[in-house]
Amino acid sequence: MQTIIQFLRDTGAPSDIVLESGGKRLSRADLLQCVENLASRLRGLRVERVALLADNGLEWVISDLACHHANLTIVPLPLFFSDEQIRHAILNSGADTIISDRRLDADIPGATLVRENEQASIATIKIYRLTAKPSVSLPDGTQKVTFTSGTTGTPKGVCLSAEQQLTLAKSLASVINIDKPSHLCVLPLSTLLENLAGVYAPLFAGGNIIAAPLAEIGLTGSSDLSLEKLLACIEGYQPNTLILVPELLKALTLAASTGWQPPASLKFVAVGGGKVAPELLHRARQAGIPAFEGYGLSECSSVVALNVPKADRVGAVGCALPHVGVTTKNGEIIVTGSTFLGYANQPDSWRSGCVRTGDTGYIDEDGFIHIDGRLKHQIITSYGRNLSPEWVESELLRGPTLRQAIVIGDDRPYCVALVHPRDTTTTDRELANWISSVNLGLPDYARVLAWHRLPEPLTCHDGLLTENGRPKRTNIETKYALEIADVYALKQEVSNV
Repeated sequence: MQTIIQFLRDTGAPSDIVLESGGKRLSRADLLQCVENLASRLRGLRVERVALLADNGLEWVISDLACHHANLTIVPLPLFFSDEQIRHAILNSGADTIISDRRLDADIPGATLVRENEQASIATIKIYRLTAKPSVSLPDGTQKVTFTSGTTGTPKGVCLSAEQQLTLAKSLASVINIDKPSHLCVLPLSTLLENLAGVYAPLFAGGNIIAAPLAEIGLTGSSDLSLEKLLACIEGYQPNTLILVPELLKALTLAASTGWQPPASLKFVAVGGGKVAPELLHRARQAGIPAFEGYGLSECSSVVALNVPKADRVGAVGCALPHVGVTTKNGEIIVTGSTFLGYANQPDSWRSGCVRTGDTGYIDEDGFIHIDGRLKHQIITSYGRNLSPEWVESELLRGPTLRQAIVIGDDRPYCVALVHPRDTTTTDRELANWISSVNLGLPDYARVLAWHRLPEPLTCHDGLLTENGRPKRTNIETKYALEIADVYALKQEVSNV
């Protein structure tokens, strides 16, 4: 299969601008030279597996393509991961090298900076060797290990081959069918969706990538947004395509309803990572934002299905991309085709040939896929971050302060909790202090940003717990719907002050 580097060599003019960030612009020839220089340097260091910890920018794209070109395994690390999650990803992928745009000596034990005058490519890339390389087991052919936000504190490493990634990118480029698109990367490039659909696919379509730093985009961590900066970025760069999570589409649509004018350059805005209300899509399109819902999983190289202008059905997540097969079994969505190689260090998961998504739904007579819900309860925030409520609840309950904690956040921008103390004399200030201390050990997407104190404990007698004490989440959210709405409303009022 033709690689991205081969494609860049064989198509277009050497002077075409294909990558820009922070005022710097790289031509096709410039990018190829940077990629080849860094790939050569990494080969010279006898690197095998690279962890990439960097902001969106030239460094990220060059490093990713260099590892692809040198046939090295790469492990993108989200900047919004906690320190514990970063260490977990490094240890469980067997990385022997870290590429970063920042100094890591004090943050990563055993990381030694390679002398900067020996480095190739652009000056801001820093290469660190790790003194200890743990013994790990990856499926044969693994080129990328992507650690998602994780339903627990120790997310699994999804292993993908180079061919799977390129197949996905080419499939996307063919169905979106925009020649030479200018794509603005809004999501972190460590997100597999933005990595493959926002870099590889536009390059295969002959386009250029705008990899502005996340601070310029207005995104901090996994979910803090400066809408003013995001709007300025979109207006300034005039992109043709964007990839958004539902919360960002809501923000742009709200801005459009209050006077912001989406640029006429926008041709296609893909929305995924969580539920997208049909009403939101209608409002976005009426405002001049050409939004189209899609669906995917990291285990399927990100995108599985996508609505496009020639095949669009609001309320569905689109038709399956050409390279995958989608069926249902007992109401569960099953994906075959270009599925992942398996999870790192879990040989039993290797090369299963299909992915049981855990999502329930159906395929209509025209081939559009509809997603109804989850087989098991899982929170997917409106920023597209996945987490298990049981994980966060266990952290809240590990100390003596709380007797019960129910975490809520599905299709919302952040998590809140319903809590009941062990001791009824515990003050609200003591509760707040405890929850704040727990938040310090959690990644930002899993933190409880507001809470409501339950007047009485939940019991099985009122239908809110099972007989063995497990929460009946639907019943709880129904009974306390007004309180939950008030918690979110109060938090929003405080944020706006």
